Amino acid sequence: MNDYPAKWLWLLYAVLASLTWGIWGVLTKFISGDISPFTTHFMFTAGALFTLPLVIRRCKIREASIKGILFGIGAGILVVLGNVSVYQSFQMGGNASIVIPFTNLYPLVTIIIALTIFKEKLNWVNGLGILIVVPAIIIMSGQSQIFSDASGTFQNTGPKIWLMFAFLSLVLFGLYSASQKVIAGKLTIAWSYLSFLISSFLVSVCFVAFGLIDFHFPCKMFWYGSTAGFLDGLGVLAIFSAYHAGGKASKVSTVASTLQQVFTVFIAIILLNERIDLVIFCGIILAICGSYLLSFEKKIKAGIINTII
Repeated sequence: MNDYPAKWLWLLYAVLASLTWGIWGVLTKFISGDISPFTTHFMFTAGALFTLPLVIRRCKIREASIKGILFGIGAGILVVLGNVSVYQSFQMGGNASIVIPFTNLYPLVTIIIALTIFKEKLNWVNGLGILIVVPAIIIMSGQSQIFSDASGTFQNTGPKIWLMFAFLSLVLFGLYSASQKVIAGKLTIAWSYLSFLISSFLVSVCFVAFGLIDFHFPCKMFWYGSTAGFLDGLGVLAIFSAYHAGGKASKVSTVASTLQQVFTVFIAIILLNERIDLVIFCGIILAICGSYLLSFEKKIKAGIINTII
């Protein structure tokens, strides 16, 4: 009875991650589209570094693992490459209306890895949750017409090279999401997060060295970007905490990514006076219901199938 709250601790961290990422999603709306992804990443890194005091004192040398840190740094680079791939997809003719909801499905990659490599088990209730949150993600991305006119959505989208970059970003995001669980198993929360910060910093240094960053951006834009980076860092820290609390990759990734869009919508309504239609509202309801089903841990009674795999 006493360990009941502990079983839900991973969910609390996942929700906290989705909240910070939800605010991050709203702030990115204020960043000009003229700013390159390289410059945007530089801003994000600058903001994320302000989260360093939260973990630096907890990074004990005796708890460090060189292999774990190197793995964490390598995995962190996957996120940056994924972001660059998204923007490259746009430049190669991909429509944001297709690329964004497509890449938002990265939890599917994480789920596949979790079930096949991590050997995680999901009960049939969790499986139902996954089936619910997938359409919810697409609906909240503003592309519900994919369900009614899939052929029309994907026609006349230009060279198919853009699709390769979109698929690459989908895979990279999914791989990193799954790798976070591996990193959490090799390192403490503090060292796991520090490895993420190091990877982000090193990539920014490379961008500066190769002259890919344009420093002629408005001061206000920098504050938007750095604040977004600070929140993004808090979200990553919360995800590592969720894994250390025993969360499964198939659940943590899906719940966090789905509820992130829910929070983004609600915060946009409050701060930007945006309005939502009935379709988006239905997407939100599906997201909340699906996330709840994914968090369902109660053992199924005898006579009912316990796993979907």
